[in-house]
Amino acid sequence: MTATHQAPVTEAAASGTGPGPGGALLSAQGLRKTYGSTPALDGADFSIRAGEVVAVMGPSGSGKSTLLHCLAGIVPPDAGTVHYRDREVSAMSDSARSALRRTEFGFVFQFGQLVPELTCLENAALPLRLAGAGRKKAEATAREWLDRLEVDDVRHHRPGQLSGGQGQRVAIARALAGRPRVLFADEPTGALDSLNGERAMQLLTRAARDTDAAVVLVTHETRVAAYSDREVVVRDGRVKDHGSGV
Repeated sequence: MTATHQAPVTEAAASGTGPGPGGALLSAQGLRKTYGSTPALDGADFSIRAGEVVAVMGPSGSGKSTLLHCLAGIVPPDAGTVHYRDREVSAMSDSARSALRRTEFGFVFQFGQLVPELTCLENAALPLRLAGAGRKKAEATAREWLDRLEVDDVRHHRPGQLSGGQGQRVAIARALAGRPRVLFADEPTGALDSLNGERAMQLLTRAARDTDAAVVLVTHETRVAAYSDREVVVRDGRVKDHGSGV
């Protein structure tokens, strides 16, 4: 299995905001986070450029999911900084971080987390609707993404009618429909068999690279990490860069 590498192409000038420290789209310096008496992050550093797929690996409890949550502004670090382009995420208010997650970030979780009462089309259109798009426009865009993820044929189904692989592809379509600049994927194939996992990763990385999105891919599986451009390992709350995964 070989991942296809595409050189990062930034669009900071088009968006009116510049890159963060060191030219990174998203970066963190010296992150520390403790839960009770247990340190989850102990001086972790991280950076990712536009168009890059970085696999974050490590044993259970190593701090990789905590790193993702800090990078995405879901939880604030106890110390250290997170920068997205030229903005310090770790210094933002809760409402500002929520707005950033809604407009600039996308998320794919292990079990999809689709809204069971909505159809697949409505699920995929949901981020656009929450951002203020009209129903017709949002659903037209969502359908394009469902087609790209090869699940347009189930657009009128509800999540309970889908296979695991179909549900995860709908979740990926939902995450990408809003054209996020950073996609956070937390164990995106963890609930899938190997065949469905392979196809989901092929479609996810291809679509992300087509839109120049950066992908922070948390996984413990080497076959999933093989789709990345670079691997980092989180161990004892620190990050070690293992270079290209291609």
